[in-house]
Amino acid sequence: MTRRAARLGWTAATLLVVAYALAPVAWIVSLSLKRGDDVHARRFLPSDWTLENYRAVFRTPLFTAALRNSIGISLMSTGVSVVLAALAAYAIARLEFPGRRWVLGTALAVAMFPVISIVGPLFELWRTVGLYDTWPGLAIPYLSFTLPLSIWVLTAHFRQLPWELEEAAIMDGATRWQAFREVMVPLAAPGVATAAILTFLFAWNDFVFGISLTSTDRARTVPAALAFFTGASQFQHPAASIAAAAVVVTVPVVALVLVFQRRIVSGLTSGAVKG
Repeated sequence: MTRRAARLGWTAATLLVVAYALAPVAWIVSLSLKRGDDVHARRFLPSDWTLENYRAVFRTPLFTAALRNSIGISLMSTGVSVVLAALAAYAIARLEFPGRRWVLGTALAVAMFPVISIVGPLFELWRTVGLYDTWPGLAIPYLSFTLPLSIWVLTAHFRQLPWELEEAAIMDGATRWQAFREVMVPLAAPGVATAAILTFLFAWNDFVFGISLTSTDRARTVPAALAFFTGASQFQHPAASIAAAAVVVTVPVVALVLVFQRRIVSGLTSGAVKG
């Protein structure tokens, strides 16, 4: 096979994979722009374009409350996870203490637990302690899965940083905390950004915790709220409204990844060159 034929084959395969991945997204966008009986038509593009579904979604208290909850809970989980992960990753990469080698393995083992396996016990525990249907009641379970991943990402990044800079800062009179905060953390910015984005995406896309640990609009997130969307009557399925809501909650995720894609790649590959 010639080099040109191989290149054409890889190009065709890449385009096929991209088309396969984007087809559902394109279908949801098209569905969100349809009106009335056009939703059930077999044609891909809408015959009568409309933004009414988007306007209706933002007029729905169920969606606006869920959107506010998703933003608040995701930011809360991201902030706490990144701060704790940065401290833990620095200690693992820099300090010598018994059991250091087991910390990462244990964290990864915890992250491998199926989400559904802890929902039942958390449901009973949260109702007992008063965290059921609250923002902390969702943010805390998210940490059990986002924190191990953040620790792994940041540990790999801290390990490949030049420790001479920290030692120079300490020799200049800085405390270890000041050297960590003002020297090491800024140098680890790509890893911090990667951990923050991955944490935010997990919290933003979660459905199992959102549907199981909430019962009202006080803390119910968007993925869970979409399950409660109803049509104008019992005979109408709100497919177009659900599609419009799905597009609205997908746009921030896509924008986040596109804006920070270089930092994400840099953070994920930071430990691949220097061990």
